[in-house]
Amino acid sequence: MNRLFFALFLSAASLTMAQDELRPGLETTYNAWREAMIRKDVEVWQRVTAEHRRVEVRNRIVSEKLPFPATVFELPAPPPSLQGLKFLEALQNGATAKAAYFGKIDFGVGGAPTDNLLVLAFVKGPAGWLYDRADFVNLAALPVVRKELEEGNLKYLKETPEIQPSGQVPPTPIPVPPAKHVAKVYVFCPGREVQVQINKVSRHRFANAKEAQIVIGGAQDGPNEVQYTVKKLEGGTGKEVMTIRVYLMSEVVGEKPIKVFQYQIAAGDAAKPVDTGTFDVTPAIAAKLVGH
Repeated sequence: MNRLFFALFLSAASLTMAQDELRPGLETTYNAWREAMIRKDVEVWQRVTAEHRRVEVRNRIVSEKLPFPATVFELPAPPPSLQGLKFLEALQNGATAKAAYFGKIDFGVGGAPTDNLLVLAFVKGPAGWLYDRADFVNLAALPVVRKELEEGNLKYLKETPEIQPSGQVPPTPIPVPPAKHVAKVYVFCPGREVQVQINKVSRHRFANAKEAQIVIGGAQDGPNEVQYTVKKLEGGTGKEVMTIRVYLMSEVVGEKPIKVFQYQIAAGDAAKPVDTGTFDVTPAIAAKLVGH
């Protein structure tokens, strides 16, 4: 019994030591990233942000024909401070790490913040930890979890895979040139998962969704390729209505987007599991987008 107790004591002490060693580096990185966002400091933002995230953010901005890097710092609210939040845990898995916090997370948008969960993700770079992203978990619909976290019970963190570091560093996307034409892919797919790839560059996944996403790289003059796969989700029938559309976004204020591609399934019909289609951006369409 004494040996078992000693082993458990050593295990707990080792975990505490690991968290004590990991936490400062993660928080230093997050605070530097947060200050860079507030001060609009491009140099620091580039230095403390994970490479894949930097390229992903840049690709999205130039795909909307917005200025980079200025648009990086155009946020509706500043990133939340960790001050006053309760630190829950910091875990490392290979070259990835996550740190979780609980408390009144203030995004500075007015109103009294309530107790919720903030999970910060990091990846290991050559010189130390780099910031990846933050996930905010609203616990309004999870009162039991909120109470558990208030009491220091981390059961929810342990049982939620998305909160744990995966050990897999996301690949860095290929930088895309600024878009010639801003485009969005819209999918309505109740009961199905739909994956769309446009021009072999812009990849999208929709699951039981009604959502539009920006096309990375935009649409090009002439022919554009749309590849898609469709599969039934658990609980779905595979016979639900489904729509895949691509829109070109007008640069003229007040003008509606132009629908250039559509694949639609009526209720009761079966969708093709895999298919490829195309749409053309003709000179007439291109002129209309800019109001000529």
